Amino acid sequence: MSTITFVTGNANKLKEVIQILSSSSATTTTSSSNQVGKFTITNKSVDLDEVQGTIEEVTINKAQAAAAHINGPVLVEDTCLGFKAYNYLPGPYIKWFLQSVGLDGLNKMLSGFEDKSARAICTFGYCEGPGKEVKIFQGITEGKIVPSRGPTNFGWDSVFEPVGFEETYAEMDKSVKNTISHRYRALDKVRDYLLSQ
Repeated sequence: MSTITFVTGNANKLKEVIQILSSSSATTTTSSSNQVGKFTITNKSVDLDEVQGTIEEVTINKAQAAAAHINGPVLVEDTCLGFKAYNYLPGPYIKWFLQSVGLDGLNKMLSGFEDKSARAICTFGYCEGPGKEVKIFQGITEGKIVPSRGPTNFGWDSVFEPVGFEETYAEMDKSVKNTISHRYRALDKVRDYLLSQ
């Protein structure tokens, strides 16, 4: 049994990742449900430098730095929210925009634009260890930016309404969100890869 360290200090994110990864019938689950095939998923909070660049460059750099720090297999995630009107910025910098302007500010950024459409992108990087190649798994969910609705304790979930739904991510039941979200779509690919190993 090999252990993969998911590098995050966010308990909500860890819970969601484990829930999605262990939701396949082909997956062996234990009472703690952190098994995926022959792998056990654990987590550790590691302070990594955030480089600037494309989503892929940011994720690859993060995975390589994490693998060197942990000295073993790691899974890292980079989540983006891009506004079509801004040519898909803020993108990988959404975390800093959210900290600076808040949920209301994200809406105000689009006040001069008719197009409120947005794209939620989740990119996971898997690296077997220091110096190894980083494998990229990406999921995208199209939606739009709306005034905040629902709990505000999970990033920008309360302002993102996926296409085909009348609820924001924050208003959705987790069992629904975890089958349509950008994170689910990326993790579906991660799970397939891990089960094939």
